[in-house]
Amino acid sequence: MERIIEEIREDLSRRIAVAADRLADRTLAEDPAYAALLGRAELRERIHDTLRQAVEGLLRSCRGLPVELADARAVGALRAEQGLPLASLLRTHRRGGRLLWQSLTEAVTAHDRAALPRLLPAASVLWDVVDRTADAMTESYRRAEAAHGDRDRERRAALLDVLLDGADGPSAAAEAAAAQLGLPERGRFTVVVLAAEVSGSPSRTPSGDPSLTPPGIPSAAPTAAVPPAPAGGSGAASAPRVLWRFRADGEVGLVELGHHPLESVRDLLAPLGVRAGVGPVVGAPAELARAHRLAALALRTAPESEGPRIALLDERLPAALVAAEAELAGRLRQVVLGPVLALPVEDRRTLLTTLGTWLACQGSTTDAAQRLYCHRNTVSNRLRRVEQLTGRSLSDPRHVVELALAHSAVLQRVEAEPVTRPAAPGPRTARSSRTPGGTARRSPRRPA
Repeated sequence: MERIIEEIREDLSRRIAVAADRLADRTLAEDPAYAALLGRAELRERIHDTLRQAVEGLLRSCRGLPVELADARAVGALRAEQGLPLASLLRTHRRGGRLLWQSLTEAVTAHDRAALPRLLPAASVLWDVVDRTADAMTESYRRAEAAHGDRDRERRAALLDVLLDGADGPSAAAEAAAAQLGLPERGRFTVVVLAAEVSGSPSRTPSGDPSLTPPGIPSAAPTAAVPPAPAGGSGAASAPRVLWRFRADGEVGLVELGHHPLESVRDLLAPLGVRAGVGPVVGAPAELARAHRLAALALRTAPESEGPRIALLDERLPAALVAAEAELAGRLRQVVLGPVLALPVEDRRTLLTTLGTWLACQGSTTDAAQRLYCHRNTVSNRLRRVEQLTGRSLSDPRHVVELALAHSAVLQRVEAEPVTRPAAPGPRTARSSRTPGGTARRSPRRPA
């Protein structure tokens, strides 16, 4: 077989040149990706080189030598860097293999038709060469693509950091970062901060990039973008555009709202069951650092003890005031609720839970009783005890404000135990039992 190929080498070279012309023309006509990337002369030269190398690979295999794959790997890496789809690369490569076999058989037929049967074993050898070079190109392509993706994600992360952590006000760095991320100079933006307990799980982060798509949400890899929604779309297509940034202390999303209301961020995150803070709407990328700080503040108004919650800053401004001033928050806790906090754990939990539920029910004792699964008189008795301990009246709006802010300060205290979930009742002891009002009565039984 090797001798046959040597005998037809000159004719085969001419036929390979013609095949390269035909394949270049077909590729440019049928594959827009190639047409946008390469001119005819460059593509034809690359195809011609590949066909000649395939012939050399066929001869080396016939001699028992390994196929040279360095050029195939170089081509795979180059095309990945250029952004040519892998499918386009492999399709043209395999078409070249078929044209090469056709050129071989035609050259042998023209030289000596009787020699065709001796060429047949070369078919499997040739396709083995084609497959090996295709595998080498694919492996190199994917390696280069992964490296390119890593660099792109690092670049996006750095650009987001400029916007999220920069100084307030316009700057050349912020303008450049916004432009490279495809953000308009003016628009409607906000920032969302997810609590750290969901960090590191890409499936929990809504986005338009497949690397960050959560189950159940058709939608920042450390960063990713959702393409702008077309008008009149539905589902993920009508969601705001989001750029995500993974961090050790949680996940941060830069949201380009467009025409969507701020509440659409809550709709986007609600199915995930996360705790998140959402900052205010700002009008330019240069204001996103402020929105980021306020989103982190909004998250602090949603204690972990309350479970999943999407906290919009503009809906939780009083609690945000408390969260913003840790020293004053501590003083507020002590001055307003100090006597309640000094009670035994069970009494403290009962009174604080009742007060928080009453506040959440807009001062309705009946609604609070329904939520707490107790009689409204029990709620009234507990609230009366809060008034007695704090010296504040729940009928005085100023006192209610003080109690509400102090209660928020208690919930936000990092070292405090959860106070909004009543503890599961333990086994009754021989020494005491609880009344509905949260007071203790002595058991008539003596301790053993």
